[in-house]
Parts: sequence; structure tokens; C-alpha cells
Amino acid sequence: MSYPQQLTPEQQLGAAKKRLNIPHTVVICGSTRFMAEMAQADLRETVAGRIVLKPGFDMKSPHGLSIDPAVTEDEADAQAQVQALKVRLGELHRAKIRLADEVLVVGDYIGDSTRAEIAYARSLGKPVRFTHPEVAPDAQ
Repeated sequence: MSYPQQLTPEQQLGAAKKRLNIPHTVVICGSTRFMAEMAQADLRETVAGRIVLKPGFDMKSPHGLSIDPAVTEDEADAQAQVQALKVRLGELHRAKIRLADEVLVVGDYIGDSTRAEIAYARSLGKPVRFTHPEVAPDAQ
């Protein structure tokens, strides 16, 4: 007697999205120096009928979530809070990659973080597109 293969969580998610008629989902990855290009890619993908996930903000630009060392009692605590936030944001972005059907890498530069996101997406079997294919880690 043979038993049916168990679906992986990713396969279960894909089947549920199909049953719910959820449109194709793309997650935008890349250096946050390309936030303006990410916004343009978001627009193009949305107009094409895709759900878009992307980084929520740039840690280098002013925003309400910054930890101000002048307000914090000690510099080491401020740095620890910033590092903890970066870790949480990285975990959140990896969850977006798991949720998406494909990855779109934006920008003409790929740093270590983006390279790790590409490797993670590929390890999950997610297709990866590039706005600048010449910078793809496997480009010749």
C-alpha cells in the first residue's frame, strides 16, 4: 500500500493561494539605496496585476523608528537596539520571500545582503528576475 506524498508547507501555501484566487505575488529585493527604483518597480508590477511586497523603509534615511543615541542613555544600548531592529527586519523580509511566488531584484548593484536573499529564494525554488540582469550573481 502506498501513501500519498505529504505536501511541503510551500506547496500547501501555493495550493491555498490558488484556491483563494490570490494573484501572483512578487517580492522586491535589493539595496535600499534603490528605494526610488523599488517604488517604480512596485508601480509596474502592480499595474501588471501582481501583489507586491518590498522593504518597508530604508534604515539609512530619516524615519520615526530611528534610535537616537542622544536620547538613549548609553551608546551601546542604542547600537544594540539598532542591530536588533535590523535582525527583525531581515527575518520579516525572508518571510516575504517565502510568501512570494517570485523575487524581483532591483538595482545595478548586489551587496552581501541581497546576494543572501537571492540564495535564500533560490533554495526555496523561487524564480528570481533582475532589473539589471548583468549584475545577477550567476551572470557571465
